[in-house]
Amino acid sequence: MSYKKLRIYLLAEDLVIRIHKMSLGLPAFEKYETGAQIRRSIKSVKSNIVEGYGRRRYKKEFIRFIVFSQASNDETIDHLETLYKTNSLTNEDLYKNLRNDLTKLGKEINCFIVAVEKQHNTW
Repeated sequence: MSYKKLRIYLLAEDLVIRIHKMSLGLPAFEKYETGAQIRRSIKSVKSNIVEGYGRRRYKKEFIRFIVFSQASNDETIDHLETLYKTNSLTNEDLYKNLRNDLTKLGKEINCFIVAVEKQHNTW
């Protein structure tokens, strides 16, 4: 199996693309501040899933990187909320869709962590 088949990876990859595109439509002053931050944090979600998977042989390392991914997802939600509350992101539907999908990803990551804790090396 490859990390590219993990549901959390696929969700994160989709969000990386969507958030990247959204950030490029922000006002110029925001593209390079919070826009850059949100791009980095969502890419960190995906990258930590990949790195954790690469360390899957070692349970604690695997979980550690998936927890980093969860934290980066929380950071991404915070940046998104800031953009929306400061009116830098004015498309309410886009905000709600991204917010809902980030929340869904957070729940999926949490379930994945629980599964690894219970079933590591049994798959």
